[in-house]
Amino acid sequence: MNPLFTLLQAAPAEAPKGGGSMTLIFILLIFVIFYFFMIRPQQKKQKQVEEFRSKLEKGNKVTTIGGIHGKIREVKESTFIIEIANDVCIEVEKAAISVDESQMKTQKSENKAQ
Repeated sequence: MNPLFTLLQAAPAEAPKGGGSMTLIFILLIFVIFYFFMIRPQQKKQKQVEEFRSKLEKGNKVTTIGGIHGKIREVKESTFIIEIANDVCIEVEKAAISVDESQMKTQKSENKAQ
């Protein structure tokens, strides 16, 4: 007979006793590490971004994710009307706003004063 076939028919070795609880503890430890180092910080960052976008109001100078600079002309429920040139306006989703230039200029001037 084929020696490989004979090896495959051999009885499997017994698993060590008491190893199941250690495996469970190890899996739980990995989950806790993932939660505190990956999931929780991402949730905090998402909350800050949502808070930032909800505080934007008419007159703020902003930059979109696509790099379009403009001034908020109107705030709607889920979108902004942004003026990008004289009498040229576009409507963008609130999620497309990445930077508030008005706020950044204020922070830069405060940092230089210190």
